[in-house]
Amino acid sequence: MKVSTTENIAGYRVIQTVGVVTGNVVRSKHIGRDIMAGLKTIIGGEIVGYTEMLAEAREVATQRMLAQAEQLGADAVVNVRYTTSAIAQGMSEMLAYGTAVKLGIEA
Repeated sequence: MKVSTTENIAGYRVIQTVGVVTGNVVRSKHIGRDIMAGLKTIIGGEIVGYTEMLAEAREVATQRMLAQAEQLGADAVVNVRYTTSAIAQGMSEMLAYGTAVKLGIEA
């Protein structure tokens, strides 16, 4: 399955729009990550535990979005975007969304 943050994929043309597809995941903080994050706020620097958590959440959300597109018979998802939001204290949602399409080869 092809994925793009643009509305087109080089070498192909969109022949049918299937619909909007989404994938999301809600993750909570881990006590070890919280302790390290607290220390990092004092001394500064990247909070690697949170960076890893968000990267994992982004991957899960993307795979869920692609699974939904596949169920709809799409060849690609275009205009892919990501957003995050706080659900409750210590919990964040990662949402991936885009437009599922069917492709034809450009002449």
